[in-house]
Amino acid sequence: MLCIIPLEFVSIESDGFHLITPGKINNIDCNLLIDTGASRSVFDANIIHQYVENPELSDNEQLSTGLGTNEMKSQILNLEQFEIGTFKLRNFETVIIDMKHINQSFSIFGLRPIDGVIGGDILKTYHAVINYQKKELRLKIPKKMLMN
Repeated sequence: MLCIIPLEFVSIESDGFHLITPGKINNIDCNLLIDTGASRSVFDANIIHQYVENPELSDNEQLSTGLGTNEMKSQILNLEQFEIGTFKLRNFETVIIDMKHINQSFSIFGLRPIDGVIGGDILKTYHAVINYQKKELRLKIPKKMLMN
């Protein structure tokens, strides 16, 4: 199944932009950044409790790198349900990090805070194609992985 997800381009400077799309964590709306340079999808530790009641976090043995820092502690969380448009995953294991510094930068540019980053784990696994002219992200979901 092919999922076509609309993208919004938000300017961060006169010649730069980010790709943003709405999503849902456990049926609650969230704001997501598409980052082709991120190896994993991550969500903000500061607000994850808004989406997951009593989140069961376990320490991630690996230190996360990137996102404006060399190393940061992270935790692992299983999201019961995660959606981007018609793309839906159940029991999605993801990484939880402190994204305060990212959202402070977004605030400087007058942008809405982001709740998470969609990275290479989803983009590669689901054969992502970004069409900049149509402002859309395409993900291909194998039939065996479709939710009911």
